[in-house]
Amino acid sequence: MFYPPDPSSSHVSTIGGNILENSSGPKGLKYGTTKEYVIGLELVTPQGEIIRTGGKTVKNVTGYDLTRLIVGSEGTLGVVTEIILRLIPKPKARKTMLASFPSVVQSGHAITKILSSGILPAALELMDNACIRAVEAYQPCGLPVEDAALVIIEVDGHPAAVEEEIADCGRICAEMGATTVRTARTEGERQEIWKARKLVSPAITRMGPTKISEDATVPRSRIPEMMERLERIRAKYNINLVVFGHAGDGNLHPNIITDKRNIEEMRRVEDAVGEIFEAAVALGGTLSGEHGIGTLKAPYMELELGKAGLDMMARIKRAWDPNNIMNPGKIFPGPGQTKVKLLP
Repeated sequence: MFYPPDPSSSHVSTIGGNILENSSGPKGLKYGTTKEYVIGLELVTPQGEIIRTGGKTVKNVTGYDLTRLIVGSEGTLGVVTEIILRLIPKPKARKTMLASFPSVVQSGHAITKILSSGILPAALELMDNACIRAVEAYQPCGLPVEDAALVIIEVDGHPAAVEEEIADCGRICAEMGATTVRTARTEGERQEIWKARKLVSPAITRMGPTKISEDATVPRSRIPEMMERLERIRAKYNINLVVFGHAGDGNLHPNIITDKRNIEEMRRVEDAVGEIFEAAVALGGTLSGEHGIGTLKAPYMELELGKAGLDMMARIKRAWDPNNIMNPGKIFPGPGQTKVKLLP
């Protein structure tokens, strides 16, 4: 059995924090996100009451789906004390491929072509050149440092289907201009490919003293457009912007490497982050695919949800937590909060 959400931060995150952020990992593309695997909870309410939601059955439509409401609530509705998770059988076979491209936009077109071809990979991950170089400087993995982007593709299922689908993915990548297409021949080689992906976050942290991590998410068909917009934002604000993420489900992680002591640069970073959020929503996407809203994205909630939608969420918060003692100040914008604020 295995737990498909498989967050990349699994070595440091807790399951409680994981479900309250509704954070998933690379396999969300095929298997769905964390909320699909949380089927029951025990919760202590702000008033000190203990309630149970959901249960151990696969189907449960008794009343409102409070489990889904709590998953992703960022600690604003109560304290979760028990979680019932759904596990599924491991697939019989899997194959992993690494393909590199001379441009990030080409890699985006390859991703959308694979997804529109009838293949549903278990994972489709993206790393841009800055990420590739950072990983190689941190722990060399033999990545193609001269290419602009690489895509990690994994397919799983019946052995015969896996062989056919990984070959099709390789052919599509070649058609889209890939300079390198390499399929792992052994489990060791497969682990090496995934090791490179999991090293991205710690590797880019070494590029500067301050790392601003985002996860703007767009419909999969708009990935190439989002990549183009990110390139324009990088040039417009003259910032060190690197991009990686779960590109197969549109969940990109633009990270800005900066220095919070440089006030002038931080103001440019604030404007750039705001523009990233606006770009994602304009392309039909969302402010967050898995990291949550917290305080940074709160000013943009109305942009995505509309005034009535945001007000409905605020009314639910007040009903559950009338004294506002659970993670106050998170998700909902404060008075006069209209833009990203990174500086004190």
